Amino acid sequence: MESVTRLSVRIDSFTYPDGTMAMSGVDFSVKKGEFAGLLGSNGSGKTTLLRLMDGLLKDFRGSILLDGSDIRKLSSREIYRKVGLVFQNPDDQLFAPTVFEDVAFGPLNMGFAEKDVRELVLPALRDVDMEGSANKAIHNLSFGQKKRICIAGLLAMGHEILLLDEPTAGLDPMGEYKMMDLLTKLNRDKGVTIVMATHSVDLVPLFLDRLYILSKGSIVRGGVPEEVFTAPLEMAQVKLRLPHIAEMIYRLKHEDKVSFKKVPLTIGEARREILRVLGENNA
Repeated sequence: MESVTRLSVRIDSFTYPDGTMAMSGVDFSVKKGEFAGLLGSNGSGKTTLLRLMDGLLKDFRGSILLDGSDIRKLSSREIYRKVGLVFQNPDDQLFAPTVFEDVAFGPLNMGFAEKDVRELVLPALRDVDMEGSANKAIHNLSFGQKKRICIAGLLAMGHEILLLDEPTAGLDPMGEYKMMDLLTKLNRDKGVTIVMATHSVDLVPLFLDRLYILSKGSIVRGGVPEEVFTAPLEMAQVKLRLPHIAEMIYRLKHEDKVSFKKVPLTIGEARREILRVLGENNA
């Protein structure tokens, strides 16, 4: 992963039109090629923060730098050549009759010639495993497929940074896994920088490089998942929980005095730690 910072976010305060303080004490950065997560319960400010990072909301105190430039001084075209936001509900984002038309809208609006647009749309559809659906009607797609088309629309415009608002919301467990597998491939194979807002604590340790806990509009903790997930009581204070496997091992360690050296966050890590303990007990 390269150390170049793509987004640098410092929000001292952001207030809604009715005077409600929405965000404060937000300070973090996203490096090139990073897969970062904003984890928080409903109402914690995740969507608002993504909209600030995308330049949709500008009336805040602080600074948001995109490749070193103040996002408030950049034109919409300059921002959208690099950054794209995928809404939680794809029906709020899709509007064209067919898949091809929807994905092609962005490049056409950016001034690409029609003859060149096809060369942008088809690879973008291929990147989200929807290449065979170019002529399908949008209304015939599943919820998960619609989310993939939203992502394709941004990739077709050459976006290097994707901001995703609850990308797994509304999907069944298999759909969740497929979406996260897609995002991981885009991140690792295509070098797309990703910032994902989510409240799904069980997905986080499997995929994310860095994690920031958002509570009441403020970043209260940040780092690699192993540093952020600590104890159930601390997570409960921000209306979250540990991943299920981590909670079980934590309780075995602290309540049943099983000699775990660490609290693993994934099934694979837990399996290795359990086998180690069993091996010690049988020695």
